[in-house]
Amino acid sequence: MKRFILLICIILLTINAICQYRLSYQSYVLGSDSGDTTLKEVISFDKQLKIQDIIEITEKPIPGISKDYIYVDYNSDSVFSQINFSNGESYFCGFPLKNERVVFFEEGSEMINDYLCKKYKTSINSNTIEIWMTEKESFDAMPFVSRGYLKGVMIKQAINGNRITELKSLKKDKKIKTGLIPQNLGLRKTSNELSNIKEDKLIVKIPVFENEQINFTEIKKFKGEIPYDSVIHFAGGTIILKRINLPELPEHYQIFADIHQQSNGDAYDRTGSVFIIPTDRKTTLINALTDSIQIIPYLLCKDGQKYQGICLENDYEPVIELVRFFTPFGVNHFNNRLQIDGLQWADEAHYKQEITDISDRLHGDVIIGVFIGNYDNGGHKLSLNLLAYPQDYVWNTTKNHRWSQPLFNTCNIMEVAGQNYGRLFLTDSLKVEFEVPDEICDLKLRYITTGHGGWNGGDEFNPKENTIFIDGVKRFAYTPWRCDCATYRELNPVSGNFGNGLSSSDLSRSGWCPGTATQPVYFDLSDLKPGKHIIMIAIPQGKNEGNSFSHWMISGILLGTIKN
Repeated sequence: MKRFILLICIILLTINAICQYRLSYQSYVLGSDSGDTTLKEVISFDKQLKIQDIIEITEKPIPGISKDYIYVDYNSDSVFSQINFSNGESYFCGFPLKNERVVFFEEGSEMINDYLCKKYKTSINSNTIEIWMTEKESFDAMPFVSRGYLKGVMIKQAINGNRITELKSLKKDKKIKTGLIPQNLGLRKTSNELSNIKEDKLIVKIPVFENEQINFTEIKKFKGEIPYDSVIHFAGGTIILKRINLPELPEHYQIFADIHQQSNGDAYDRTGSVFIIPTDRKTTLINALTDSIQIIPYLLCKDGQKYQGICLENDYEPVIELVRFFTPFGVNHFNNRLQIDGLQWADEAHYKQEITDISDRLHGDVIIGVFIGNYDNGGHKLSLNLLAYPQDYVWNTTKNHRWSQPLFNTCNIMEVAGQNYGRLFLTDSLKVEFEVPDEICDLKLRYITTGHGGWNGGDEFNPKENTIFIDGVKRFAYTPWRCDCATYRELNPVSGNFGNGLSSSDLSRSGWCPGTATQPVYFDLSDLKPGKHIIMIAIPQGKNEGNSFSHWMISGILLGTIKN
């Protein structure tokens, strides 16, 4: 009987010795008035930890969210990082708890939140990390185990003195009865693979064009309505179009156009444009592509030239330019033509530009196109994806409030079909009348401008001020200029080389470089009241020289917010 009683006592003592605790940590930034905080929960049971972020989603969640857990087994010096998806997929990676790459230095003791703590300090990626640990409790608990092992319970952490994580509560939880680490953690992956899976599930990726040829060739004219999900070539092959149905995303998603381009025989730097054809009004660029350029409205200037489809009219909207890019000199196709010591030619030109501010045009029935001006039978190969990255966990499109109105676009994407170059600024300014609706506020102009004329006296190589007038008043002056073109030499294998050591792709240009995308600039128009207004663009375009002429490709979109 005595032995039985003794055994029971030992069992009870063992049970009581098992640590059954639930800890919560709060993270915040010192001095921030946003009120944003994050919570992390740590559960401790018999030399094991289960760590998870506490995320409360009261509305419909976005697709691709994973439930993530970190499991720690102190007995085996093991850490397991696990991600779980709603479709039942689970993945994990494992690594040792003791991280020899991170060295902590002990810096004495301090009282933190009524705990006597040892202070540790280290530096990771130029960040100073301070951690306070107490050994008052009978177990170990560290919520950031990827940094290694420190004895005791973490009370506080400070990164660079202002990003704080501190213990908010520590309670016994006798409801925890079994081990914390599941028998089946899912499919084992490397740490990088796990991270990639988690990111790929969250990113919305919409393929638009895949290795499509854009070249100068004889094509049969397309008639009728543009079908869904088919690539159609127009304007002698220099335009590709696709009609697609895009999902409406909550506005917290950041949207990017991701473009990959290679030469397929064309050796020269060419203008490229990714655009949307708006179809809200009676006449669209589709009418010009499928029938005749004479259908769309034109601007008749003092030089007697017609400039087709460049301005907002009552029954017509110009194309909406998402990205202006410039092909380099022969990347990929001509990589074996010339070798230069110290240079490794790139395989492709890659352009990735954010287009979030035009998201109101990126849902539903959308006709999206790409133009590369060229007169080569091989031309270029191009791929385009739209990538959307969430900034919140909630799926709610009822709060979407962006608004846009295209005003002008002188990029002659229908060049082969007869659309004139934007050389009107030699004799005229560009004037466009537009109307601000009553319900729109926070207006700004998204403006893209590049100068062209490829000889010494041409506007490509001479800075020219763009002046913007609103209702007859000069509001803005901007001179587009890129002086970093030499940075992109490895994209230009057949760029001309000069005797002084420079390449033609190195030369500074009016807002662009071979192998780059031109950045939009933004002008504040928040003071504009509802009603009709006139915008005017003036550029001192250079004079013609023989058969050579300068021209300007400018596009402008009015952006705003719909009032609540």
